[in-house]
Amino acid sequence: METANERYSLAHLAALRTAAAVLAVRGRPEPTPRRRQRIRSAWEVLPEVAPELAEWSAMFAAGARLRARAEAGIRDAVDAQEAADLLRAAGMFTRIVERMLVVQPLIRPQPGPEPR
Repeated sequence: METANERYSLAHLAALRTAAAVLAVRGRPEPTPRRRQRIRSAWEVLPEVAPELAEWSAMFAAGARLRARAEAGIRDAVDAQEAADLLRAAGMFTRIVERMLVVQPLIRPQPGPEPR
């Protein structure tokens, strides 16, 4: 059986992968030409490319420190309720993003007779 730490870490990772899918589809914001930008987390970039996900981004960013503690194996870094709450939130976030990124099928014209 997975521990609360494992469930929390896996839920956060699922949300992070979901955010990565949004960034892959929508692209990253353009860097400023003056200098190289610092490395930013997906949670920092996501609101720039998908403002409608800003609240989700803030929530998962706030849980990143707990995830790091849980992944480090710190005993009782999170409790069962925190893990259940994050699992539920990650599931909802994933469903929202799935609906947001639904790819419409490309309708190709049917081949017809060649023009003369």
